[in-house]
Amino acid sequence: MTASLTARLIAFYLPQYYPTPENDLWWGKGFTEWTNVAKAKPLFPGHKQPNLPSDLGFYDLRVPEVRQAQADLARAYGIEGFCYWHYWFGDGRRLLDRVFNEVLESGKPDFPFCLAWANEDWNRSWHGQEQELLMEQKYPGEEDYRRHFEFLLKAFRDPRYIRVDNKPLFVIYNPEDLPRSREAITFWKKLAVEAGLPGLYVPGVCDDTLSLDESGLDARIPPQPGLFQHLKVDGWHPGERPNLMVRAFRKVWNKVYPALPFPRIYSYRQKAKMYANLPRCDSRTIPCAMPNWDNTPRCGKRGVRFIRATPEMYRVVLRKSIADVTDRPPDHRLVFLKSWNEWAEGNHLEPNQRYGHEFLKVTNEEVFRRVPQMRNEMV
Repeated sequence: MTASLTARLIAFYLPQYYPTPENDLWWGKGFTEWTNVAKAKPLFPGHKQPNLPSDLGFYDLRVPEVRQAQADLARAYGIEGFCYWHYWFGDGRRLLDRVFNEVLESGKPDFPFCLAWANEDWNRSWHGQEQELLMEQKYPGEEDYRRHFEFLLKAFRDPRYIRVDNKPLFVIYNPEDLPRSREAITFWKKLAVEAGLPGLYVPGVCDDTLSLDESGLDARIPPQPGLFQHLKVDGWHPGERPNLMVRAFRKVWNKVYPALPFPRIYSYRQKAKMYANLPRCDSRTIPCAMPNWDNTPRCGKRGVRFIRATPEMYRVVLRKSIADVTDRPPDHRLVFLKSWNEWAEGNHLEPNQRYGHEFLKVTNEEVFRRVPQMRNEMV
């Protein structure tokens, strides 16, 4: 950890954006996340779609120069590393592993990384067809956990791999779904020690209803944006305020839309103010700062949109997240950023045509901000 930084910022990273045989079959020839991003349309007055990239364009992650440009950009703005989503479905079945495999084998970019196991079924939920299963997440048992660990071991040993107390950091996305999770995680830690590592540091993405001790997790990362979906809309930001007739319709709509297939709309500004006034999180919670969210490119009218997700409102969330960890030992000053490049979720730090580098500039300013000054300026 760089001494001048107040926190270790790690950005979740989607290793997609290139065609695969499976996506060709399920979604159409040549499909990538850019397919959804480019065809997105406004679904209500003031809805800014499509949301398009600027500096990096519609990239293909099979290109090493693209991956290097991403790492250079993240490093320049104070981000320590990427947390690549990793897809292991049991019995050695994997998807979307080309990008990370090339990063691992080539040694480039020379930029820190860790892995997050996205242990969930793949289905057509984006299109409202949850019953159509595309790839099932299975948990065959101890032998599969061993095979999984052996597959991960090369990454864990890489000098770029992000560590906590010298232990490789490995995130589990759905710890509640992992059968006998405590036994599985204990088994992985045992294998790590047998392999010459000091162990593993294993957080899970979960809320406080899951016991860390009973599940075997070392820490929790609050889920996003579900943690904030109880908030109500508090209006429209300047330049997007609709006329009286539309506002009257929206007033009625807000009462009935939970039962209808329309986008759910929440206020990022309200969320940020609420979050800034929460007590400091406990020492086993790793804050997760969400810069923005609009997954209607994927889900259409079944999606979720946060309005007023501006760089300055993101500053409020990130500042509180960093303030929560600054009294911890340096290795434990972790803050996750969700995300680096989830474009079809409208959830990214990469520059877009509307805000350019503004979200990244806020990230850089906050991670280098002095702690006493930061606490005095909390909202």
